[in-house]
This record gives sequence, C-alpha cells and structure tokens, in this order.
Amino acid sequence: MSNEPRFLVVDGYTKPARDELAAAGATVAGALYAAMLEQVSPGSACDILYPCDAGAQLPGGAALDGYDGVAWTGCSLTIFDDIPVVRGQIDFARACFEAGVPAFGSCWAAQIAVVAAGGTCAANPKGREMGIARKIALTPEGRAHPLYEGKADVFDGFISHDDEVTELPEGAQRLAGNAFTHVQAVSVDYLGGRFWGLQYHPEYDLHEMARLTWCRIDKMVRLGFFADRQAGERHVEAVQAAVECDLRPLAGMRVVLDSVNGAGGIDSGAFLTSFGCDLVHINDEPTGLFAHGPEPIAENLTQLCDAVRSAQAWPASMLRRSRSNSARAAVIPSSPCR
Repeated sequence: MSNEPRFLVVDGYTKPARDELAAAGATVAGALYAAMLEQVSPGSACDILYPCDAGAQLPGGAALDGYDGVAWTGCSLTIFDDIPVVRGQIDFARACFEAGVPAFGSCWAAQIAVVAAGGTCAANPKGREMGIARKIALTPEGRAHPLYEGKADVFDGFISHDDEVTELPEGAQRLAGNAFTHVQAVSVDYLGGRFWGLQYHPEYDLHEMARLTWCRIDKMVRLGFFADRQAGERHVEAVQAAVECDLRPLAGMRVVLDSVNGAGGIDSGAFLTSFGCDLVHINDEPTGLFAHGPEPIAENLTQLCDAVRSAQAWPASMLRRSRSNSARAAVIPSSPCR
C-alpha cells in the first residue's frame, strides 16, 4: 500500500434507494464509507462506484489492480434474487477477487463475498436483526485473525438485515457470530483474492441508525417492531434527541466512568475527554472480560458508587450507550446540583 492509499468504494444501493436515504437525512452509503476510510487512513483517496446505475464503470483510466483496497457498503437488495443488478454485483465481486485487491465491507458485503465464492445465503428464520446486534462473539479463528487484533472477544454493533450467510464456501472462515445470526463476520479467500466481510455496520453511529430506522419504519411496523407508524417516529425522535443533546455543560466536571472492561470504554473515555471532562476511568481495559455484569442494577453499581464517594463531590447520573458496549458514568459537578 502506498503512503496515500487509493480505495474503491462500491455502493450497492439502487438510485431510488439512495434517494430515499438522503431524503430521510441519512448519509448515502458510499459517502459514509468513504468518510470512515478517510478517518482511519488520513490522506487516502476514495472513488465511489454505483454498480446498479446504468453505464456504471470505474473512473477514466482506472483499473481494479490500481487500487489498494475495495470497500463494499451495505445494500437494500436481496443477494439471492436472480435479477440483473444482483448478478452484476456478484460478477464484479468475482472480478475483485481475481484482481487480487483486498476487500472489506459491511452487511451486503459479507453476503456478496460468500456467494461470489460459492457459498449461500437465505432469509434469517429469526427475522430481522435491527438496531444493535448484542453479544457478537469471536470464534477461535476470529480471535487469531488480524481483523480483530487488540479487540474485545465479545462486543455489540449497529445492524440492519433480514438475510444471513447459511453456508460458507471453501476458503472461508467464520470469525464471529451471535445468538441471532450465526455468521457476523467472515474471511473469504478465493481466486487469489481476500475479502473480510462483516454483517454489522462499523460505519454507522446513532444518528445514521436513527435515520435508517426512519426509512424502515413501515416495514418494522409490519414486522412487529412498532405498534404503528407514530410509535416508530417517536422512537426515532427520541434517539435523535439523545444524539443532539448539548453536552457542553460537562466541561470542567469530574466524571467517573465504569467501562466494565468493554470495548465501549475506548470511545466513551475519548468522548468525555473531548468535552473537557476531568475523567476518572475504572475498569478501562477493553478485554471483553467484564469486571461485573453490565446491567445497571445495585449489585453492579457498587464499584462506581465507591468511586463517586471517594471524589467527595455532588453526584448526578448519566448513562451513555456507546456504539460497541455498555458503559456507565457518574457525572460529578464541581458545585452542588441546582
């Protein structure tokens, strides 16, 4: 890889589906993935390909082997539908394998990698997994895999899907799963290429999850997630209000954060520090070996309460759900709460 890597982002959504996301206030999938790549690899360049669009092709003069990596977004298509836009993306995934360019992606990406290499997918008999996938656990292969180096063995992740991988092809390894979806992460070696696919969405945050949920409210009502459209809208509005909460008053406050040794402690600690908090961080090793149960009940709050008392301050409470794991914090103002 060069010092300034060049990535191809494959946005598998159709144009109407992209327009629906944009109209709901969500970031279109290709742009969201490009932003994530530019954040984790500063100085990189991203080209976005929309393979469902008529006449879609690589930028002029570009070739697959000229990219350092290919990233695949999620998609609202169904991988086992025998229609031209699906067949075309499967063929393109095979071409990426043949070009030997390493690939990575979310949701649709894991499914397309598996199917392109000869595996199968089907509708998940448990139904739709939506919102946050709980307790995704690494397999022995996942714990030894470079994708999860330094990461927790058990974690949560944003998710939105109906279908799942049901049969792995030769050359594939299951890296993670949970009680709802057996394959939450997979590595596929095929035709000289390699593809790491996740069923969950590391590119999402709460805002993006809320806006995607808005797009899916009617479907979620039919599936029983919400009693009616109004209930779904209230849910999205509540999530959005939490996202937009003004946390500037936290500046200068002492905060005791108990991350329970979950992966969420990494983001949560940085998040609070970014607001100017005086952070006291307990159980902050992201090993996934929880120091105690994550539920906010009396027996699990003992250590946090002891830390608050030792601060000799006036406590208020705040619960923050990070993108990866539960983490709870006690906010300690520098003067009594009014």
